[in-house]
Amino acid sequence: MTTTRLHATAVAIAGRAVLLVGQSGAGKSDLALRLIDRGAVLIADDQVALRVDGGVLIAQSPPTIRGMMEVRGVGIIDTPTIPEAEVALIVDLDATPDRLPDPRRRDIGGVEVPLIALNGLEASAPIKVEAALRRFGLPLEGRPR
Repeated sequence: MTTTRLHATAVAIAGRAVLLVGQSGAGKSDLALRLIDRGAVLIADDQVALRVDGGVLIAQSPPTIRGMMEVRGVGIIDTPTIPEAEVALIVDLDATPDRLPDPRRRDIGGVEVPLIALNGLEASAPIKVEAALRRFGLPLEGRPR
């Protein structure tokens, strides 16, 4: 089983991973922090280990950074984490969001994952991530809407 590292941050929402990808300063950790405030759980910050297991893409934290999160202006903080989760969505913070986007997917290790583009620093970004998960079929019962 091959593991690949991706420059990204991953959080779990309703037990499924959301990968936040983008250049340094794009807002990955900031958006993750706001999603955590809404009930998400950190998987990994800055580097995410990905593996395909039985046709499912799994995100996990490299052991050296597990439970740590960089918060710009504050520093490295300890953050509750889960060891891994199946990837349900990729959020591209570098791409320009379309007003009415066509559904897109990204292939990672032979697994097609829904992909959206967002401005991660917008106040509404956490709500948009949750809306995208619902759009792609992940129920979020009991989660803030």
